[in-house]
Amino acid sequence: MRRSSIRQIRVEESLRAKVESSLAAAIISGELEQGALITVPALAAQFAVSATPVREAMLDLEKRNFVESVKNKGFRVTTVSTEDLRELVEIRTLLEPPAMRIAADYLKGASLDTYRTLADRIVTNLEQANFKGYLAADSAFHLSLLELTGNGRLVDIVSELRKQTRMVGLTRLHDTDGLRRSALEHHELLDLLGEGRGDAAQALMTRHIGHALGLWAGVAEDATS
Repeated sequence: MRRSSIRQIRVEESLRAKVESSLAAAIISGELEQGALITVPALAAQFAVSATPVREAMLDLEKRNFVESVKNKGFRVTTVSTEDLRELVEIRTLLEPPAMRIAADYLKGASLDTYRTLADRIVTNLEQANFKGYLAADSAFHLSLLELTGNGRLVDIVSELRKQTRMVGLTRLHDTDGLRRSALEHHELLDLLGEGRGDAAQALMTRHIGHALGLWAGVAEDATS
């Protein structure tokens, strides 16, 4: 049974932050569809928390352009156009793939255990349809590789770009071979980095990011793409 990103959370954790991250994961993955109308009381009941942290989380998401307020009704999940998504992919492609050459210099012959653990979590969470866990592990994996460049601004910029990227194909296609192959690309990337093959790692990262316009957007790709 598919696990929902919208589920009860522990009281001792930061309610506002946890509600926001859960809703963001649901929106990014398409679990909450674009154009869907959501209300604070309904969400508060689902999370089993008061309305205050939910309302605060929704206002934060509105600042991130994930939702827009609808007078006397609640909030509507915003729609990201194909052109918006294409621009995000183009910027990420300019920034992330070249960094893999630097990562390859650092990781050639080095232990990859930490990165392997994150790559395993990506695959496992996708198979379990735990989209919040999938997105968290995926972000940690990519950003940890970028940290090897020593450029904090690069990491921050890519982190923000990732937060704006929608992957609405996850909920509909999470159990398909194509999406599983895209998840396994993280292990393939580590193989290349461990061998010091920076150029090949750069090419793979370029293809991987391109899934944002294909598989992750719910658009079929050729098996060879």
